[in-house]
Amino acid sequence: MPSIFTKIINGEIPCYKIYEDDKTFAFLDIHPETKGHTLVVPKKEVDRLYDLEDEDYFAVMDTARKLSSHMEKVLGARTLWKVVGTDVPHAHIHLMPLDESWHYGREIPMTEADFKEIQQKLSLS
Repeated sequence: MPSIFTKIINGEIPCYKIYEDDKTFAFLDIHPETKGHTLVVPKKEVDRLYDLEDEDYFAVMDTARKLSSHMEKVLGARTLWKVVGTDVPHAHIHLMPLDESWHYGREIPMTEADFKEIQQKLSLS
């Protein structure tokens, strides 16, 4: 059965897409710990980041680096990378701008308008 992230990549579940290329997909987390909390996933569904083939692993890292740099320029906040690997069985990296809204593990409330605003600021697609 496809993961929820595969369903998002395939357009079966809507998302606030930030970036897409031939190997990776990035979108806003719908349970954000900070405004701009983004998930970077490989298009190839693999459970653990370290199980990816080198080409896919490096593509995910390159996308995370590119988006982090962009986030820091646009939002003026350092970006935390977090790899948890327990919530969805599809490799992914959490990118979280560290601003005053961030408190480890605590979800912040965001409206649809908030999501659309930050999507527009962060989008590279």
